[in-house]
Amino acid sequence: MYRPIPPGSGISQYTPLKKRWYARIRGTQTQIEAYRKEAKRLTQSLPAGARVLEVAFGPGYLAIELARLGRVRVTGLDISHTFVTIASQNAKDAGVAADFHQGDAAAMPFEAESFDLIVCQAAFKNFVHPRSAISEMYRVLRGGGTALIQDMSSEASHADIEREVAAMQLGPVSTFTTKGTLEMLKRRAYSPAKFERLAAESPFGTCTINTEGIGLEVRLEKPVA
Repeated sequence: MYRPIPPGSGISQYTPLKKRWYARIRGTQTQIEAYRKEAKRLTQSLPAGARVLEVAFGPGYLAIELARLGRVRVTGLDISHTFVTIASQNAKDAGVAADFHQGDAAAMPFEAESFDLIVCQAAFKNFVHPRSAISEMYRVLRGGGTALIQDMSSEASHADIEREVAAMQLGPVSTFTTKGTLEMLKRRAYSPAKFERLAAESPFGTCTINTEGIGLEVRLEKPVA
């Protein structure tokens, strides 16, 4: 199971300068390779031409790797104008096509039944209206589609955080900063039990959760009408 690469892109309270710093530390070769591997895993069961939405895409690295595969059409939604600009430029530099939009996950600017897969990495804990966000995921998913929420678990240990940051292969300053950020974000993170309650109260009704390291992956499936 994929371990999310935190901190999440739902950092709209950051200044544009901090967002650009975040984009740089997320764009190391090691982490790009992780995004590339994850893009293949996420799309391996999708038909050619499927539509994928990434919610809270941040610098756009996962969306770019999804688009690079050439099999799916990629759309992104993020609350931050700065990240729309950064991700659009990153996609242009990579020579791939991805459609990035500014907007709120709790009120998505998309028609119902628009996407085959929705991915939200390491950002859900930052959403102001999580129940509305899940309901919107259900609305814009096609029947038979899946929404995947990958995020930090509130049950992650200090040792888990140490191992996660070590795997990022950052410099000393970024390592120190990232550890501190993760410890802070853990206070806002959800437990598996809390995600189960949210799913039960949503149109999805249920979910499947896998945990590993500091992270968890919540799978929400919309039945075929």
